[in-house]
Amino acid sequence: MNFDFADESPKLVMLLYGLVAFVVVVGGLLLLLDAVPAWFARRREAQMVAAAANGVPLPRRRAQPREGVFALFFLTPAVLLLVIGLVVPAVRTTVLSFMDGGSDNWVGLRNYGWLFTQDDILRVIINTMVWVLLVPLIATIIGLLYAVMVDKARLEALAKSLIFMPMAISFVGASIIWKFVYAYRGEEQDQIGLLNHIVVSLGGEPKQWLLESPLNTLLLIVIMVWIQAGFAMVVLSAAIKAIPAEIVEAARLDGVNPWQMFWQVTLPSIRPALIVVVVTISIATLKVFDIVRTSTNGNYDTSVVANEMYNQAFRYGQNGQGAALAVFLFVLVIPIVIYQIRNLRQQREG
Repeated sequence: MNFDFADESPKLVMLLYGLVAFVVVVGGLLLLLDAVPAWFARRREAQMVAAAANGVPLPRRRAQPREGVFALFFLTPAVLLLVIGLVVPAVRTTVLSFMDGGSDNWVGLRNYGWLFTQDDILRVIINTMVWVLLVPLIATIIGLLYAVMVDKARLEALAKSLIFMPMAISFVGASIIWKFVYAYRGEEQDQIGLLNHIVVSLGGEPKQWLLESPLNTLLLIVIMVWIQAGFAMVVLSAAIKAIPAEIVEAARLDGVNPWQMFWQVTLPSIRPALIVVVVTISIATLKVFDIVRTSTNGNYDTSVVANEMYNQAFRYGQNGQGAALAVFLFVLVIPIVIYQIRNLRQQREG
């Protein structure tokens, strides 16, 4: 395939404009963040030098007005980005969920009724619930086992790096890797998929693993667990190392065995970290899209809410139904976020 710079020049120019705009905006913000505090510091230093030279007391700072302006200066960009990137799209999506596929006419709650009356969409919701129930539970358990076994072991840093490595891979990349694991070829051909190769080596017949429901959903869940277990291990390992040595030593003096140490000392001590891990993985699982999209494209009863939302809005042109799925997904996330906020408040008060 030949690449013609003349034909592609408009795209290249647009790309150049985008890069320049990015550098200007980010560079300008960094310059402001560096220059403004430095300007205030130099002004204060000049006041101190002038006061010392004249032998007069340093003028008292009017803290609240000046600090208020200073705080407003730094908060304004963040608030603007929050409004533009979150609030406005959320309001618009909610409005679209009450309109038809072309976003022309109001249809009331018809799109939400469609969510719970179509068998295909009910299957999507059930799949999403299975993901949310299994991925946080299994990933946290495996991460905790990793953290306990690797803690203070030889080559601990190397082991943690290898376990955490899947987190550095994108969901799409991880899905492609696991598609090779599940790959299928005819019985007369050599199997390139690891799973089918093992099955054939044991005398079995190769299977098209990603075509068999509900097994295919469980196999996709394995990919997410493989990715998130490293995250759980890192957080929980840090929490285990933060347990006061006095508590561990007192438990050993009381004669507890390793099993009792884990259940009566380690687990209660790392409970806040466990909650953070479960909540974080739960939110990530609710939004899962890349794994399903890359592995099966949502076919064979493997679709989830995020994938179906994309299909309805961008493939089928049903903006109202896609927006209803987006609002439904947002509503599912809200209780988890509220629980996390309440938990953090209790920890601060405690």
